[in-house]
Amino acid sequence: MNAEIIAIGTELLMGQVINTNASFLSRELSLLGIDVYHQVVVGDNPKRLLEVIQVAEQRSDLVILSGGLGPTKDDITKQVLADHLTKKLILDETTMEKIITFHENRKRTMTDNNRLQAMVIEGSTILKNKTGLAAGMFLKQKSKAFILLPGPPSELEPMFINEVKPLLMGESKEDIHLISRVLRFFDIGESQLAAELDDLIEHQQNPTLATYAGKHEVRLRITANGSTAVACFLLLDNMEAIIQQRIGSYFYGYGEDNRLVNVVADLLKEQKMTLTAAESLTGGAFQSSMTSISGASDYFKGGIVTYSNEIKTAVLGVSKEIIEKSGAVSAECAIEMAKNAQRMFGTNLAIAFTGVAGPNMLENKEVGTVWIGIAVNGKAAFAKEYHLGKGRDNNREKSIMSGLDLIRRVLLNLPIQQKVFETINN
Repeated sequence: MNAEIIAIGTELLMGQVINTNASFLSRELSLLGIDVYHQVVVGDNPKRLLEVIQVAEQRSDLVILSGGLGPTKDDITKQVLADHLTKKLILDETTMEKIITFHENRKRTMTDNNRLQAMVIEGSTILKNKTGLAAGMFLKQKSKAFILLPGPPSELEPMFINEVKPLLMGESKEDIHLISRVLRFFDIGESQLAAELDDLIEHQQNPTLATYAGKHEVRLRITANGSTAVACFLLLDNMEAIIQQRIGSYFYGYGEDNRLVNVVADLLKEQKMTLTAAESLTGGAFQSSMTSISGASDYFKGGIVTYSNEIKTAVLGVSKEIIEKSGAVSAECAIEMAKNAQRMFGTNLAIAFTGVAGPNMLENKEVGTVWIGIAVNGKAAFAKEYHLGKGRDNNREKSIMSGLDLIRRVLLNLPIQQKVFETINN
C-alpha cells in the first residue's frame, strides 16, 4: 500500500504554521509498512483542493487529508471530498452531543457553525476526537481509502494512534511483522554518523536504516520485517550490535520521544545521586531543563545563577584571584563554581557553566568558547572546553546538552575525552 498526505491550510502555505503533521504521519505510516510517495500542501480553496484530491487518488492507494474540519467558512475539506465522491454530509449525533456538552460545561453560547464539526461524510467510519471536537473519518471508495484528520497536532496525533492505526493494521492482509527501533546519539553530526555507517546504508535490505537530524542530536531508525516478532528482534539486535561497535560512544538512549535529560534523570534516580548547578552562560536554562521532569526534587536539590563576576565571587565564593588571573571563561573558574556549588547544596554532583554565548567576544575569547565544570562527591573535579557555533541561543542550548552528556558519562563511568584540567581534593 502507498499513501499520500494532503495538508490543507493557507496558513501552512504562508509559513505561519509549520507542517509537523506530515512528518508525524510519514513516520507512523512507515512503521506500518505503508510507503508515502507524495506530500502536498494546499490552501483553503475548494477548486485547488479538488484538483489535488483528483491527482492523489490516481497515484495513491490511501489519501490522508489533515485540516479543514473545523467550524469556520475556510474549513472546506469534508465538503469538497463529499461532493467529489457524490456523497452527502450527515450529522453524527455522538459528536454533536459532545459539542453541546463542551459548551454547556464551560458556560459558553454555542453558535450555529459549531454544528459543522459534527457533520460527517455518509458511509464513513467515525474517528473519535478525544482532545478536540471535530470528528475524523475513514472511508473507502472502490479500491481507494480516504482518511480525514483534524489539523491541530494535539488532536491529529492521538486520533491517528488510537483510531487510525488499528484500522490500517486491519486493512493489511499480509502476515508480516514490521518492527522498528530508534537509537539516539549526541555529539555526532548526521553526516558523520552516515559516513560511519555508509556501507550498511548503501547495501541495506532487511533491516533498513534511516538517519534523522534533530536539534543538537541525531536519531537512527532500524526497521526489520519478518514472519514473526522474534525474527524481527533478532535482526534488530544483530544490526544494533554492529552499529554500537562503530559509534556506540555517542549513543545515549532509545525511543522516538526520549531526551538526553530524561536519561540523565533516570540515572540519577537509579543511583540515588543528587545534583546541583551553578550557571553563568546558560542563565538558569539547565536548571529549567532538569526541573521540567516530574519528580525532579528526588535528585535535583536546587542551584544558583551567577551571571556577573561580582556574584560569582560574593555569593558562590569564586576567588577574585581566579577571575583576575584566569578569567571567568576558564577551566579554573568552571571548576571552582562546581566545587563551591556542591558544598553549598550538599549534593553528590555539581555542574557549572561559563562561557561566551555571544554575540560579542569576552576576555579575548571567541564566541562559542565554553567551559563546563563537574564536581563529584567532594573528591574530584574537572572541566572540559567546548568550541561551539556563533549563534547565542545555539551556544546556550548546545552547552546544556553537552553538560547533560558529561553527567551521563560520569554516572556510567564512561571515558571523557580531552579533560584538560583536573583537581583531586584530599
